[in-house]
Amino acid sequence: MSRDRAGRSPRRLRSLNRFALTAGAVTVLSLTASGCVVVHGEREVVPTATRTEAARALKDFTAAYNKADKANDSSLDADRVTGALGAIDGAKLTAGRKNNPGGNPSYSPLSLTDAKFSIPAKAGWPRWFVADAAANKGVAGYRWLLVFTRGSANDVWQASYLTVLAATDVPKFQQDKDGWAQPVTGDDTALAVAPNKLSQSYTTYLKSGGDTFAPGLHTSQWRTQRAKNATKPGLARQYIDAPLSSGDYTPVGLRTADGGALVFFATRRYEKQTAAQGTEIPAPSADVKALTTGDIKQSLTLEFVSNQAVLDPGKSAQKQQVAVLGRIEGLTAAKGG
Repeated sequence: MSRDRAGRSPRRLRSLNRFALTAGAVTVLSLTASGCVVVHGEREVVPTATRTEAARALKDFTAAYNKADKANDSSLDADRVTGALGAIDGAKLTAGRKNNPGGNPSYSPLSLTDAKFSIPAKAGWPRWFVADAAANKGVAGYRWLLVFTRGSANDVWQASYLTVLAATDVPKFQQDKDGWAQPVTGDDTALAVAPNKLSQSYTTYLKSGGDTFAPGLHTSQWRTQRAKNATKPGLARQYIDAPLSSGDYTPVGLRTADGGALVFFATRRYEKQTAAQGTEIPAPSADVKALTTGDIKQSLTLEFVSNQAVLDPGKSAQKQQVAVLGRIEGLTAAKGG
């Protein structure tokens, strides 16, 4: 998986961390002995988690992540990841296990510190919040933003989205008088693009261009790079992008202080490489081979899952283009032909 970040080259970004791949009408609140708030019912607007519970969720995720990373065993953190992050993480660990069944020879434990939590107050399920922490991996001064979600009071918190941003790029969120963040709905009409339309809008932009998204590394520059790679001597590349916007891939967002929103959403893309007659597909890496089915003869189709974090401006903002702040992508499957 490549972790694209504003102002950084894709090659530099791919080396930053281990995700990289070359892959009820009545609401009752009760404080349990563990300190968690358990919510029954779906109509009352309440914080989605206590701050203590959020901190515990981040700690539990990190512990499971490290166990899985060390052993190259996706079963060790499967109950702590879901959605786009779960797909990316699971594929990376699957490839790692095939190539190193005894464990990850380059394992280094992840540490997340100086955590800040943006916890929205909302009704209904699923519930979610955003953790913003410093990591001991990657570029100094960058922050890891993780979305944690769960579908019911009986579920554990799972990390569904991850982006990595420079500390100066993390927006300031709106808060109510009690310090709780303000979520946006999927059909929010006060934003330039409704969150539940961002995945489709982004895939349409990557294919056809337009002015919905602001120029940058993950938009105009990426389209230019694709065009350059589409046809090279002996090798052609085709790109197909598809939206992912339901179930575990439902977009989520928080209102920012300027009236816009920071929204997390997912997409899927395919890259088909076709070799000209008399030539061969460039030798894939060991990780790509581990996720490939079929024999690679004249073509290789790569399947990726990607999650984006964007600033979606309010309709009253002077600039109406959506800015893609971060994109994390991982190879999830490949097929030879």
